[in-house]
Amino acid sequence: MTNTFKALILNKEGEELTRKVTEIDKNFLKHGKVLVKVDYSSVNFKDALILKNGAGLVKEFPHIPGIDLSGTVLEKGDSNFIEGDEVILTGCRVGEIYFGGYSQYALVNKDFLIKKPKEFSNKEAMILGTAGFTSLLCAFAVKAREELLLGEKVNDVLVTGATGGVGSVAVMVLSKLGCNVTAVTGKKDQSEYLKELGAKNIIDRKDLEVEPRALGKGLWDGVVDTVGGVILANAISNTKHSGIVATCGNASDNKLNTSVIPFILRGIKLWGIDSVMISNKRREFIWSKVSKLIDFKILNKRIKEISLEELIDEYPKILKGEVAGRLIINPNK
Repeated sequence: MTNTFKALILNKEGEELTRKVTEIDKNFLKHGKVLVKVDYSSVNFKDALILKNGAGLVKEFPHIPGIDLSGTVLEKGDSNFIEGDEVILTGCRVGEIYFGGYSQYALVNKDFLIKKPKEFSNKEAMILGTAGFTSLLCAFAVKAREELLLGEKVNDVLVTGATGGVGSVAVMVLSKLGCNVTAVTGKKDQSEYLKELGAKNIIDRKDLEVEPRALGKGLWDGVVDTVGGVILANAISNTKHSGIVATCGNASDNKLNTSVIPFILRGIKLWGIDSVMISNKRREFIWSKVSKLIDFKILNKRIKEISLEELIDEYPKILKGEVAGRLIINPNK
């Protein structure tokens, strides 16, 4: 480990939030005892919000953002890891109230880390990152309908925000799980990519931006919604009896104007997905499924690897919906 290293620092000067890549040393780090050399991090919608204005999540400054990371253990601290173990961290309020992954080194709580499966690389772990991890949680939530209904198969599934980090992986995973996936997007030029991911049908998001009916057509056994608002309301209205709607984002709107009708007349279940504060047992289960459900050759086509310095210019594009696929951070670039 070098005496000094790079990190992206958020600071507050009066009411103004500043973002600067600067040299720090190990003494600057805090919040844990396990020292990790960070190989990669990623850029999620929440990261972009934090970089913009703190998103009401960052309470202390200066701060190192980045809600996920993959890397190698250099000092085990009070953990059962050994030096050289490759590890993954997503969620756990890292990058929010704890220092995050936008640094060449991170000092983290042992309970926040899981050992990375050997079947994929540290880079591939962050090609998925928090977004891909959330996608897998959503997919398994939708598939839970089969357990609840004693084996009745989930066939038709809707994925909103399908070209985003969560949506694109959800399309792939649900397709691999045998579902007929309908992808919703406002980017018509991404249709071929969505088909390559496994989408059978593609619809324009405008079709779901209309005033929702209390009870629409029963079209889908399940839904993965990443955007919220009126699109989510229409997805709920058009879900089949006993369907599961997994909601994980608010890229469009955090409000939901619906009624109890779909829930009491069709038995629809609205399943909130929290990828931040879940058990390590569930984390390990999800990451263990990656090698069977993810085709990294396809995802690699829409990956842009950037430096910490480049991130400062790139993050606003996520908030504007101008990014298809994923941005991953190489802090050593």
